[in-house]
Parts: sequence; C-alpha cells; structure tokens
Amino acid sequence: MAIAARTRTGIHGYPWMGRREFMVLVGVTLIACHRAAIAQSTNHFRRLGIFLDLPESDRVVPSLITPFLQELERLGWKDGRNIRIEYRGTDGDAGRARVYATELVNLKPDIILINSFDNLIALHQETRSIPVVFVQLTNVVESGMVASLAHPGGNITGFTREEPGIGGKWLQLLREMAPHVTQVAVIHNGPWTETMRSIEVMATALRVQLHQARVSGAADTEHAIDVFANEPNGGLIVMPDSNSAKHREQIIALAALYGLPAIYANRIYVADGGLMSYGADQVGQFRRAASYVDSILKGANPADLAVQQPTKFELVINRMTAKALGLTIPQTLLARTDELIE
Repeated sequence: MAIAARTRTGIHGYPWMGRREFMVLVGVTLIACHRAAIAQSTNHFRRLGIFLDLPESDRVVPSLITPFLQELERLGWKDGRNIRIEYRGTDGDAGRARVYATELVNLKPDIILINSFDNLIALHQETRSIPVVFVQLTNVVESGMVASLAHPGGNITGFTREEPGIGGKWLQLLREMAPHVTQVAVIHNGPWTETMRSIEVMATALRVQLHQARVSGAADTEHAIDVFANEPNGGLIVMPDSNSAKHREQIIALAALYGLPAIYANRIYVADGGLMSYGADQVGQFRRAASYVDSILKGANPADLAVQQPTKFELVINRMTAKALGLTIPQTLLARTDELIE
C-alpha cells in the first residue's frame, strides 16, 4: 500500500514521476541550461580590434597592451569570456595599414583601438560608423579627423599625445642636457604644424639653427642623419611618428655613431639606448583608453566623448648614453627626471 501511495502521489505532486524519472529530468534540464548558457555567452561576445603601428612581436607591445587589457578586465571585459580581440600591427607600413584596415572593418568589430595616424587615415577611408578610440595621436583637429577636442563628432575620439608647445620643450631640454648644441635636425615624416612652430619659436630664443629632415624609410633616415652629421655642434629631435617607431634602432645607432645628442618622445627609445625622452605617459594613456572602450561598448557615443589631452608627462634619461657622449647630466635636470636608466 505504501508503494502504491507514493506512485499515486509521485514526487513534487507529479503522479507519474518516480525518483529515477526525477533524477533523469534534473540531469536533462541541467545539460539544457548549460548549453543555453554557452550559446547565450557566445552570442554576446563583443569584438575589439587593436590596430597599432608596431608588429605584435615588438617587445614594446606587451608593455602597452597588458595595462590596457588589465584595466579592461577590471571594467568587466575579458578576452575569451565576453570579448574577442583581433590584433593587427603595420610596422609603420602605410600600404599594410590599408590592407589591415579593410580586414578589420570586414570583421565588423564593435570598436577599434588605434595608435597611428596612418592607421587612422586608412580606417577613416573604410568606415565612418565603427567607433574608433585613438591613443597618442596629434593634429586630430587640424587634420579634420575630429571636429573639436570638446565635441569630436563622428565615430572617432581618444587621447592626444602632447600639448601644442611640447616641441619647444624638447629643444629646451636637449639644450639643457647638451649646451654646446647649436644646430638641430628635426627627424619626421609628417606636417607637425603646431609642434614644429613651437620648436621654431624656441630655436629663435635659444639661437639654434634648425634643419628639417622629412623622411619616409630606412634609406631616407640614414641619408638625412649622415648628411647632418657633417654639421658642427649638432643634435636631433626625433618626432614620434610611424617612421621613427619602425626605425628606432637605426636612428639610435646613427645618433651614437655620430655622437649626436638626441631627444625622443617615448621612453622606449631611451630604454633601447637613446639619450633622453620627454612625452606623455604612454602606459597611462593606454590604460585610460580602456575606460572609453568600456563606455562605448556599453552604449556611449564616441561623438560625445571629449578628446582628452595628456595629464602626465615623463622625463627619462639614459645615464650610460650620456656618459658615452661625454655629457654630464645637470643636477637641475636630474631633479626633474622621472626615470634614470642606468
């Protein structure tokens, strides 16, 4: 009678369900829920394109991308869990930039992170709708890529590399390190209108003769520095563009060969043996970019996110390179140095 009563009552009020049937049902339900969760997770993956001017194999890439990804994860986005990342690195090649821009746009990413003006131009030709967050760029207003810093409009926003007067600061620091320098070659591959103007103003004040060397490849760069090395009391200002990024080892080696004091915009040049650098904190800007990526993925319009200027600048000096050039680092400069590489 007891068994018959349980059969009639069943489990949880189902007269047909015995214990075995109940356990089977639970198992089937759990499997179905798990599959549904996987399907839902897969369907909700967002796609992020990272489009830099450095190949993924360049040792500087992890130092920039890792802090960005760490901050992105802190904000709730993890590669392989709810976001997928597509990396493309052009190695400063404008032709490759156009190919990779097309590839990335065809992948239909939700957003693209970028650090190169050439890459930005290539992307701008491919899409006006996919949001783009840039890091360490200049002349974005002058070039028409954004309408203004406060209200960029369109699909592009991000973080600029420097303030307009930083060029003059480069020359001033170079002269402070090497007071004998009276002629300076500016190595670049772009217009750099505002920055160049500030260098010219400071050159007049310091009575320094400027030589502009617009270069676009290894051969151009070597020839320009070779020729300039014949000038007495020379020094270099190396602009932070795709050419200098691609050929930084060559530029550093030529500066050492000819005994030319040189100033750069990024710490990586000094870590590789360059004399000194002064510029916006690269790592900090990549980390801050994660907040814009997060906001846009959550629905913010890039047109409404103001382009931000640097909040921190770093002065880095390589003591060994200074010694090799016969330079003594002034105490006034040491006191302002953020990092001294031994």
